[in-house]
Amino acid sequence: MSAPVKIAAFSGSSRAGSLNARLLEQAAAAARAAGAEVTVVDLRALDMPIYDGDLEAASGLPAGALAFKKILRESDGFLVASPEHNSSYSALLKNAIDWASRANKDEPQASVFAGKYAAILAASPGALGGLRGLFALRELLQNLGITVQAQMQGVGQAMTAFNDDGTLKDEKTAAGVAAVAGTLVSTLKKLKA
Repeated sequence: MSAPVKIAAFSGSSRAGSLNARLLEQAAAAARAAGAEVTVVDLRALDMPIYDGDLEAASGLPAGALAFKKILRESDGFLVASPEHNSSYSALLKNAIDWASRANKDEPQASVFAGKYAAILAASPGALGGLRGLFALRELLQNLGITVQAQMQGVGQAMTAFNDDGTLKDEKTAAGVAAVAGTLVSTLKKLKA
């Protein structure tokens, strides 16, 4: 019997009541239901300053970046939800990825990402559901050596898309989120078999 699939799930939004954090919770629940161990990471709580090469040279990587890298290193894959900011991903998400990509001691640059798999999602008040930002995010992640699965999920009109308990109202959308997460888990299970 192979070891369980481990997934790190993180959202590029730090706002209280974030639509993308809600969406990420739905995807994480679906991944757990498919048999994965999921660690949901709150990027805001890791308290990573804006990336600064001088700060890195003087002090090394901040504790939050080291903690994030450890979680990424120990994961087989990633679930990433990002708001769309000006047709791209959020600054919070980019900053966390920038810190995590830095070399540390004997660990080469971007090694916590190389060879991993990811599924990407977005929620947006707009009609397109953040899909424009996901195309930019896909490119970033692929440049780091991550295989990003073709299937992704955007949730449009997201201000009214969730029930009070955080679940999605629309069954078709909920099924799409579950399919994205489930595909990631099944891919990772095959790779570990």
